[in-house]
Amino acid sequence: MSRKKVEKILFFSKTLDFLEHYLPDQSLKSRNTIETYRDALTVFRRYITDTMNLSLRTFGFEDCTHDFLLSYIEFLHKNGNSETTCNNRLAAIRAYLWYAADCDISLQSVALTASRVPFLKVPKLTREVIPDDALKALLSAPPDTKIGRRDRLILILLYDSAVRVSELLSMNVSSVNLEADIPYLRIYGKGDKERIVAITDKTADHLKNYLKVYHEVIDPDAPLIYTVIKGHKDRMSVGNVERIIKKYAAQIRSKYPNFPERCYPHMFRRARATNLYQDGTELELVSRILGHSSTETTRIYAVPSVDMMRKVMESGDLESYEKPLWPDDEAEMARICGLR
Repeated sequence: MSRKKVEKILFFSKTLDFLEHYLPDQSLKSRNTIETYRDALTVFRRYITDTMNLSLRTFGFEDCTHDFLLSYIEFLHKNGNSETTCNNRLAAIRAYLWYAADCDISLQSVALTASRVPFLKVPKLTREVIPDDALKALLSAPPDTKIGRRDRLILILLYDSAVRVSELLSMNVSSVNLEADIPYLRIYGKGDKERIVAITDKTADHLKNYLKVYHEVIDPDAPLIYTVIKGHKDRMSVGNVERIIKKYAAQIRSKYPNFPERCYPHMFRRARATNLYQDGTELELVSRILGHSSTETTRIYAVPSVDMMRKVMESGDLESYEKPLWPDDEAEMARICGLR
């Protein structure tokens, strides 16, 4: 009596339902989180097809072995991805595999195997910053061409509005209001929380010029920043923005020896937040601009300038720059101690 051949289940056969239904409807993930998962699975797909020369038509769940994932993480790391990025990519694959295992019990062994692939150890790093003179040069680096104007707008918006790159790329034309007395952007951040961020008049001018060229016919629902693929406008990917930044950073790096070796989108947000704080903006307001739910998160950007420290030393008042060891609120202190 012959055994019935077990049909191979293709690895990416469940990604659409995972991204389009499970994450938003059952797991209640935000749009930005879903796009992060989508990007991670896309990077894995490209590794399979472009690097390993395998076909999506034949790559099955059973092919996603412990050694295969180890090699993938090693490949990412060797090609300049940080430990954190590598770990995030692996976490997305794990989440997808556990979803697949819930759909089909025969895939549980694959999910379990992936869960045993270790994360990379993340070294404690000092947060690199872009020096002010280099930042000005970087924002001015794109040429005065059609693509150059788009690239410059991306860099300027990342800095001036301090948006996360995912927030920038999720914006539509309707997210921009240039008719108000104070021009602003409507941003949807983590957890789909909405916030309004004012922009400078100079940034508003860049946006007006960009809209004239890239959105001759105004469609409010069209993606603000896009690329054209086979005649169709698609939202620009995070990878594209990273490549744009890398290109212009390489152009100016030789003139600025203190320029960080790696330059990535979040550095613009960090630079803007730090500059706002050092220019005297209250931490609470900086927190609102960044879309943080707590000022505790914002404190990582609250690096006092030399001038701020000098003024404090002269006044003899150090308390405003020292975080108290314990909160004044009794209930909060009880919570920290694990009490009710």
